[in-house]
Amino acid sequence: MARVFVTRRLPGSALDRLSAEHEVEVWPDQLPPGREELLARSRELEGLLSLLTDPVDAELMDAAPALRAISNYAVGTDNVDLDAASERGITVGNTPDVLTESTADLALALILGVSRRLVEGDAYVRRGDWRTWEPELLLGRDLHGATVGIVGQGRIGQAVGRRLEGFGCELLYTDLGVGVSLEELLDRSDFVTLHCPLTSDTRGLIDDEALRRMKPTAYLVNTARGPVVDGEALARALHAGEIAGAALDVTDPEPLPGGHPLLEAPGLLVLPHIASATHATRERMADMAVENLLAGLAGEPMPNQAN
Repeated sequence: MARVFVTRRLPGSALDRLSAEHEVEVWPDQLPPGREELLARSRELEGLLSLLTDPVDAELMDAAPALRAISNYAVGTDNVDLDAASERGITVGNTPDVLTESTADLALALILGVSRRLVEGDAYVRRGDWRTWEPELLLGRDLHGATVGIVGQGRIGQAVGRRLEGFGCELLYTDLGVGVSLEELLDRSDFVTLHCPLTSDTRGLIDDEALRRMKPTAYLVNTARGPVVDGEALARALHAGEIAGAALDVTDPEPLPGGHPLLEAPGLLVLPHIASATHATRERMADMAVENLLAGLAGEPMPNQAN
């Protein structure tokens, strides 16, 4: 029986299966454990089930000499130093391919939400401002027949494309030199939706120059990774009216601190990183994370091993 620390409660019953085989401590708070808390618990840990909010670096691994397996409750491993784990013989797992459809659904919801001004409309009614129907009240933009630029032609980008075909959209793709150039996509698109991984090439991909290329009537949507977009550049573009609006499920940093320029920007719809937040998806992620950890602690290859 191994000692395991889980950095947050997870939906579903997967942790019950983990607890049946190992000694498991689950962090009880809504906010993640602080750095000192993680380091303090690491000394006797053999297994760690982490979230994207937990930095799992070489220092943490060195503080956990018995650590054998890390299971990351996330599609990516941005928060885990994979090289450091491999050097120390620690297996790392993640939960890939599980949130494609849920994320694509949310991307479409963001496109419609920002272009049809749904949040503004809800607030307008709740404030009691709605007194009569008006021809020019809260005018938005049509999605049907629009040109949509999809940055990233992986599983999620393709799933978004399939949904947009039903709206009769013209689709432009760009991905690692495949499809149209990013410049052409930005020039022509009524909506630009981001579905690329975070790499050295994509960090800050949407900057001042990229935003200036977009139409003043166009919208930017990001359900990929926050740092793909330069947040301050986006705030400047929204304030200047260089684009019509933006809808973000991810930001840099997360969460946005009070007073961040984006929070004061017009035409912005922002969500707290909930693309995978459906019961079915999050429970499946928990199942996969536990399956990875059980295998790693048993000395077996993880079903979804990242290193």
